[in-house]
Amino acid sequence: MAEFTMPSLGADMEEGLLQEWLVHPGDHVGRGDAVAVVETAKSAIEVECFETGTVGALLVEPGTTVPVGTVLATIETEPEAAEARANPRRTRRAAPPADEGRTEREHSAAKAPDLPPAEAPEPPVAPDHLEAGPLLRRDAERAGVDLASVHGSGPGGRVTRHDVERAGEDSAAARPPARRQVTPLARRLAGELDVDLAEIGGTGKNGAIRAGDVRRAAAGPRTETVPRPSAPTTTREERPTPMRRAIADLMTRANREIPHYHLATTIDLHPAMEWLHEHNRNSPVDRRLLPAALLIKATARAAAEVPDLNGFWIDDHFEAGSGVHVGVAVSLRGGGLVAPALHDADTLEVTDLMAALKDVVVRARGGRLRGSEVSGATITVTNLGDQGAEAVFGVIHPPQVALVGFGRVVDRPWAVDGLLGVRPVVTATLSADHRATDGSVGARFLSVVDRQLQSPEHL
Repeated sequence: MAEFTMPSLGADMEEGLLQEWLVHPGDHVGRGDAVAVVETAKSAIEVECFETGTVGALLVEPGTTVPVGTVLATIETEPEAAEARANPRRTRRAAPPADEGRTEREHSAAKAPDLPPAEAPEPPVAPDHLEAGPLLRRDAERAGVDLASVHGSGPGGRVTRHDVERAGEDSAAARPPARRQVTPLARRLAGELDVDLAEIGGTGKNGAIRAGDVRRAAAGPRTETVPRPSAPTTTREERPTPMRRAIADLMTRANREIPHYHLATTIDLHPAMEWLHEHNRNSPVDRRLLPAALLIKATARAAAEVPDLNGFWIDDHFEAGSGVHVGVAVSLRGGGLVAPALHDADTLEVTDLMAALKDVVVRARGGRLRGSEVSGATITVTNLGDQGAEAVFGVIHPPQVALVGFGRVVDRPWAVDGLLGVRPVVTATLSADHRATDGSVGARFLSVVDRQLQSPEHL
């Protein structure tokens, strides 16, 4: 029997709010399946299971805040789960009793006297889609789709996510507009917090309203104002949101504990921009790239080549990362930021890296990140070029030991082979932990970033 506990989703996290369960007792889950939504000070995050087996007891009610490490549920691991998979009707909530769902004719046939073998009704057979995992069942529930009525296009007639989405679209087109999808917890919270569900947007599947949507609506603007007791009643002050407080606490800790050193260099982006324009001119829209993809890929390659900056400072020593997982700072529409990780970024094709970047930015701003994406970064990149900043000297996100910053791409006079011309350039900066490395290592890192960008066709 394994325990599913409240995970630590960042160095600054001490507790989390269990927003909602995505599974039920008896569901079969695999390693990496999302089983719960946890709300931290920064975001609502889908948390994955690290065991394969059958969900046992759910020990914490949605809406409860508990410390990191608290047992949230039990998972019956192998070999207990083997019996659950072999006997889905007996152990799984998804498999109905043998007579559930029968038509009246089937009930009558089942009660009829013995018939000759040729006329005996065939016993009902549990369809393959009853083996659907919790994510597929959740998608079906949110789309208002009955899995038993869906024709599967997968191997052996198994229902796929595409089948569920198509059935949901067909069902929506065939019926008049219906009430918006709202999770049970969100509906209860809306009543408690006096929130009009018709006035808020949903971040769940197909726009479903989740508990986090209701809480954000109830909280109102990202800052609240309260009268200053010692000042006239016309004077007001802003109180920071929980996310702003969490960022302030973490950055205060980072500045206090980490001896930063900072380096900067200016990189000629002419080769990279020329290659980028040519690539985009010959590519379909969904395969086109932004400069950010090249900058992140060059950083990831440099982190692989200079591994002393790719890892963590833990218990007074450096621990190298198991791979190059680049955290990308994403500003949120309501204020604040998160830095989800692009895993193994140094090995991804640049077009795949671009797709992953788009996906993670959309989900970060929609509050749909996964637990593995918010806690595994080995080095962070922040790019404020689109905000107009020409250089950014960031603060390291502990326990990481380095942060790379890129500013705005600008046209500047630049000498090439003794001739002066105008070239697109970018300022790249490095904030590094002096406990782990010295300036010579940092300078070598920035040199590798520069070299990578001079040969964009090899990224």
